[in-house]
Amino acid sequence: MTTEEMFGYEEPCFVISVAARMLGVQTQTLRYYERIGLVEPHRTGGNRRVYSRRDIERVRRIRNLMEDLGVNLAGVEVVMRLMDRLHYANGEVQRLHEENEQLKGMLRSARRP
Repeated sequence: MTTEEMFGYEEPCFVISVAARMLGVQTQTLRYYERIGLVEPHRTGGNRRVYSRRDIERVRRIRNLMEDLGVNLAGVEVVMRLMDRLHYANGEVQRLHEENEQLKGMLRSARRP
């Protein structure tokens, strides 16, 4: 069993100070990214931000675009939104493929005497 399977990639488990330390950024940076819609951490009942592994990876991608490729924040917003749309579209393609395979199986079963 992998770590991702054990703890869940989507499970919120890092408070903002820990997430910031892991990423090498200030907590204000994470708050700003949230304010402009680049990341959406989970909120606890007490309204504390809690980040998942997926959130951490997303911020790493944002930082890589800015630091390694020199993309400004406006460009990062565009790139991340396009990546989100592509991820959604890939999921839809996969879902349709699975649905198609199920229909093929049903047709084969219906044709058998």
